[in-house]
Amino acid sequence: MPLLNKTRTAVLQGPGGNTAPPSLSRLRTALTVFFALDGFLFAGWVVRIPAIKEQTGSSASDLGLALLGVSAGAVVTMTLTGRLCRRYGSHPVTVVSGALMSLSIALPPLTHSALVLGLVLLAFGAAYGGINVAMNSAAVDLVAVMRRPVMPSFHAAFSLGGMIGAGLGGLVAGGLSPSAHLISLTAIGLLVTAAAGPFLLRHPAPVAAHAAKDPARDPAPRGLGGRSRRIVILFGVIALCTAYGEGAMADWGALHLEQDLHAHAGVAAAGYSLFALAMTAGRLTGTALLERFGQTRTLVAGGSTAAAGMLLGSLAPTAWLALLGFAVTGLGLANIFPVAVARAGALAGPGGVAAASTLGYGGMLLGPPAIGFLADWFSLPVALTTVAVLAGGAALIGYTARKASVPASVSKGG
Repeated sequence: MPLLNKTRTAVLQGPGGNTAPPSLSRLRTALTVFFALDGFLFAGWVVRIPAIKEQTGSSASDLGLALLGVSAGAVVTMTLTGRLCRRYGSHPVTVVSGALMSLSIALPPLTHSALVLGLVLLAFGAAYGGINVAMNSAAVDLVAVMRRPVMPSFHAAFSLGGMIGAGLGGLVAGGLSPSAHLISLTAIGLLVTAAAGPFLLRHPAPVAAHAAKDPARDPAPRGLGGRSRRIVILFGVIALCTAYGEGAMADWGALHLEQDLHAHAGVAAAGYSLFALAMTAGRLTGTALLERFGQTRTLVAGGSTAAAGMLLGSLAPTAWLALLGFAVTGLGLANIFPVAVARAGALAGPGGVAAASTLGYGGMLLGPPAIGFLADWFSLPVALTTVAVLAGGAALIGYTARKASVPASVSKGG
């Protein structure tokens, strides 16, 4: 994410404007914990979706409508979280959202119909949307102050948390009920929030100088010219296309392995874990890839790789080939979202980052319901091929946008 390091000057809000590296390091650690917790809890929920589907007696389209509750709750919250962050600060909103997400994850196994499940998922989606906007806003502020490309490490923590959450879910899927599993995740989430939250609450978020001059800090790129706004939206669409794939893998990957390829519940849960592991590895090497190959080539290669991997994952005749396809898809998608957000941020600062991120998370949340409808109309394997189509589309858009105006000093070969 070198593009996020263009900030010339930075200041810290709070007494004395302390920018001591040890304080920033501890702040980075606390934020990383929340990114990991977010991925951990979300993965813990998604690996139990097949069991919740059976418990509620839902068809694929019924489940898709219920999952729309996550999308609706998140989208509504995302439009409000920016205002909450401006009023109360991104750190308190991150902590409160983490606690709410931990509590709401225990609710889905208490439901016995698709309608009630959808209503419960509104609350879960609201907490998920809130924590993602708040912690990304806090991370953008920290990146600007540190002047280092550390944003990929936060997203790697999310992926790592997802891998661990899915892995543990796979281990307990055969012997622990969804209710017991998700209630235990509530306890873990609250304990982690209680441990990491106080540090965020004691330390106001660092704010880049150019952002401090703009109190609105609206997620929409206000004040941009028409061309710049269109470019920000363009990279937001790239983020949406690739996040669609991540959401689809999270909510439907395990079901595809179990239902279509007759994999054991533990193997099915391992599908998302493998996908998350590949994404984690890709993001940990993201900065090196960007420095070596440049942003456009990294984006195009990633989209093409993800498209090929998802074609294999969705159409493979055996579970093991599908797992290989899921891993290749994770490697391909790993750095596209960060690159897209970075390009938007280079053009419009934190407002551009927030706008592209909101579009991206919208794709992650709206994709699963779309997969559900397509699965009912055609089949789940065919529905999952849309992930490959959109990944290829992201690569194509990225290539056509290669001459988009960004600061030359922070882009190599882009």
